[in-house]
Amino acid sequence: QVQFVESGGGLVQAGGSLRLSCAASGRTFTRYAMGWFRQAPGKEREFVAAITWSGGSTYYADSVKGRFTISRDNARGPVYLQMNSLKPEDTAVYYCAAGSRPESIATMKVDYWGQGTQVTVSS
Repeated sequence: QVQFVESGGGLVQAGGSLRLSCAASGRTFTRYAMGWFRQAPGKEREFVAAITWSGGSTYYADSVKGRFTISRDNARGPVYLQMNSLKPEDTAVYYCAAGSRPESIATMKVDYWGQGTQVTVSS
């Protein structure tokens, strides 16, 4: 069984930055594509970004392009989400997700979910 644990959330002022991390534990023999989603109160969970298992290709929602960067050091290492120029509308619980391909993750075809980390952006 594989588990994914997020960290790095918190409270930040608008215009500030945060970096989220997602680390795997357990049986991590499989190389997963990874992604980030977020869910604001009263809203559906939405796709934010995804990356191939090699880190060679990345995908972003239009709402975060140019502000957020997803990255990973290697196929089984942590996955990061660098968030810059944060806005109050970025406030949400952020979840990491693992799947077979970024294109699948973007459509919520996910094998594993993390437990989530809260990001709050004050105006």
